[in-house]
Amino acid sequence: MSKLKIAIQKSGRLYEDSLQLLKDCGIYVNNGKDQLKVTIDNFPMEIMYLRNSDIPQYLEDGVVDVAIVGENLLIEKQKNIQIVQQLGFSKCRVSLAVPKDIETDDPFYFQGKKIATSYPNTLKRFLEKKGIQSDIHVISGSVEIAPNIGLAEGICDIVSSGSTLFKNGLRETVTLLKSEAVLAQTPQLSDEKIRILEKFLFRIRAVLKAKKSKYILMNVPNDKIQKVADVLPVLKSPTVIPLAEEGWSSIHSVIDEERFWDVIDELKENGAQDILIIPIDKMVI
Repeated sequence: MSKLKIAIQKSGRLYEDSLQLLKDCGIYVNNGKDQLKVTIDNFPMEIMYLRNSDIPQYLEDGVVDVAIVGENLLIEKQKNIQIVQQLGFSKCRVSLAVPKDIETDDPFYFQGKKIATSYPNTLKRFLEKKGIQSDIHVISGSVEIAPNIGLAEGICDIVSSGSTLFKNGLRETVTLLKSEAVLAQTPQLSDEKIRILEKFLFRIRAVLKAKKSKYILMNVPNDKIQKVADVLPVLKSPTVIPLAEEGWSSIHSVIDEERFWDVIDELKENGAQDILIIPIDKMVI
C-alpha cells in the first residue's frame, strides 16, 4: 500500500504545532534522534523533516506529497502548489517596519531607500503595485538588525507578536499579507494517495472544528425550553433530558467559541441556569 509522504519543518515555528496536529489526528510519531524520515505505524504516512525554505520545491517536484508549511513561504516562492486546508496555527504577517523614531506609516517613506528582507519577491510585488522604487537587500536571517548596523532604512519580515521588532527599536507600519500554517499538496498525487489524503483531511477537519466549538450543558425550566433552544446555534436540535426535579430539564448542545459570551448572555436572559462548558476533543459532522 502506498504511503502519503508529508513534509514538516525540522525546526522552527511550525515544528511543534505540526506534530501536535498529527497527534490530535490520532497519528503517533515515534521520533528517533536526528531522524529525517519516519514511517508511521498506525496510518499510511511517512514524515520527512526538511528545511523550511526547501519544502515548496520538494512539493512542486513531487518528492513529497503534502506538507505543513507557512502560507507566506508558498506566496514568496510562487510555486505550482495547491493549498488544501488552512490549519489555524502559526499565524503571522509579512510587514514593513521602520525605526521607532520614524513617525510616518506611509509606504512612500521607502521611496529611494534601502529595505532588508528575507521575502524579496513578496516585497517586490508590493513595491511595484505601489509604484515605489527601493533598493532591496536580501538577507537570510536576523533581518531586524539591518537598520541598527546601517544596512537599510527599514525591513520587510514576518511578524507575530511584534516583540522582536520592539527589542530592535523597530515598529510595524504596513502589512503586506497575512499568513498561517496550511496543508499544501503536490500537483502530482496518484489516485491512491488522493484517497489517503482525503482520510487525513477528514481527521484534520474534525480536530479543527472541535477547537472552534464547545459542548454546553444547562438546566432550564420546561416553559423556557423553546426560548433557550431558539438561541442555541445547534447542529440539528439540542438534546433535552428531563431532570429529577419536576418542571426542569437539562439541555445539551454545541456552541461556536467565537460567539461564546454573546450566546451565554442570551441563554441567561432566557432562563438558562447552572451552565457548564466542556472542551470537545473531536467533532465529526
